[in-house]
Amino acid sequence: MIKEPKHLSQFQMALKRFKENRMAMICFYILFILYAGALFADFLAPYSYSNEERNYSYCPPTPLELFNEQGHLTWPFVYGRQLTFDEYHKRIYLVDKIQQFPFKFFVKGDEYKFLGILKSSYHLFGVESPGRLYLFGADSRGRDLYSRILHGGRISLSIGLIGVAISFSIGLLVGGIAGYFGGWIDDALMRICEIVIMIPGFYLLLALRAVVPDNFSSLQVYFAIIIILSFIGWAGLARIIRGMGLSLKTRDYVLAAKTLGVSNIKIIVTHILPHTLSYSIVAVMLSIPGYILGESALSLLGLGIQDPYASWGNMLSEAMSIARIKFAPWILLPGFFIFLTVVCFNMIGDALRDCLDPLYKGEERAG
Repeated sequence: MIKEPKHLSQFQMALKRFKENRMAMICFYILFILYAGALFADFLAPYSYSNEERNYSYCPPTPLELFNEQGHLTWPFVYGRQLTFDEYHKRIYLVDKIQQFPFKFFVKGDEYKFLGILKSSYHLFGVESPGRLYLFGADSRGRDLYSRILHGGRISLSIGLIGVAISFSIGLLVGGIAGYFGGWIDDALMRICEIVIMIPGFYLLLALRAVVPDNFSSLQVYFAIIIILSFIGWAGLARIIRGMGLSLKTRDYVLAAKTLGVSNIKIIVTHILPHTLSYSIVAVMLSIPGYILGESALSLLGLGIQDPYASWGNMLSEAMSIARIKFAPWILLPGFFIFLTVVCFNMIGDALRDCLDPLYKGEERAG
């Protein structure tokens, strides 16, 4: 019995094309690892974001040793470090081979709430006190950079998702209403969009941040930044959705829905906006990096998330001095993670644009 060829839906074909894009899949897995690391940061990080040891200020990364002094293979451990200064008053960390701290799994350390629910004090790996494990080195206060990058990812990565969800919901609704109704409603909404677009984004960002009171807690500042970034990003999408709505409202299925007495809002939500989904998905993926960079810029300038809470932006504030970068180059690592995240989102956005393009198949055959 001969099997008939299986007909794939448009979504299944787009997913198949996306999986065939090797670079996009690599970026997808990188983002999956970053978001999983941020979600389970309390357990995966050996220390909390505020755990500091001033005697280890700007301590370089501590490598895991696999061989003892006799050259025999042994269980991984780290040597102790002793801080001293040279004749130029430069910090030097000497390796103390007398002190050896075995690398352990499920080490007891700082208390936290796993996923915000269960209290625990066990971390995936680490070394027992007074030893310190610095995989990525330490910052100026002796805080583990690896742990702070994981915790900082919670803010830097989540702001992009939440901010883009709010701004695109506003943009889709405003653009859909303007394109569907037209007339004075269209004119009024588009003039508002043009006013928002006309102001340079970064200066508008600074102006809106200046309105936020200085006595806000870090949690309040976090939500304030989300609202600010959402306010900036919706206007451009609204104009494009409005243009798509102008053409979609003349389609036969929309006219049929009007004839049947379907309400205008329901027509917009169920018949017009879903047909803009392919563009919206691509635009969302390409817009998320802008929100991450916006939060990073505010935090870098000291207007965003404040110490001791970690975000990739405020961690980069320590790298504002050439002398610090030369002395402790590992403090640039948060910038690398920002760069990596932005590149991954852009690569996935470009891949989705190709996959959801109705001319993709024809171009592929022509090639």
